[in-house]
Amino acid sequence: MPGVGKSTAGVLLAKRLGFAFIDTDIFIQVREGRSLQAIIQAHGAVEFCRIEEGHILSLAAESHVIAPGGSVVYRPKAMAHLKANGVAIYLDIAGENLKRRLNDVDARGVVIGPGQTIESLYAERRPLYLEYADATVSTDGLTPDQVVGRLLDALAHLNPL
Repeated sequence: MPGVGKSTAGVLLAKRLGFAFIDTDIFIQVREGRSLQAIIQAHGAVEFCRIEEGHILSLAAESHVIAPGGSVVYRPKAMAHLKANGVAIYLDIAGENLKRRLNDVDARGVVIGPGQTIESLYAERRPLYLEYADATVSTDGLTPDQVVGRLLDALAHLNPL
């Protein structure tokens, strides 16, 4: 979900692993030459997700920590591409904590339906996140460094030496 700390933890994790870091929201904005919100307003949510998928499919995902936009789970081909050479770790957060963090949904360029709430968006997406996740890390009450520690533990369990 947006606001869970993917970018913050992702940068720190990439440094620890010696990998490159990609925030796909920034990647898309740079390649499209406009904000996510401008793309959504111009094309609508469905077309935005198609545009997002195209950009995700263009990424070389090896040796990268990638923080994808939360709507990527609506596109199975994009998720398959991300998981083809890596693992997917879902950063989970309690709904009430998420709501506190997301007071700027419009400015963030979140794919959210008209009249849809953060709670209903979370309820819609969470099962998809869990379906694609190779591991789940709860971020509630943790600092970014603590989240990275949990991510490293999850990776060690997924890829034991």
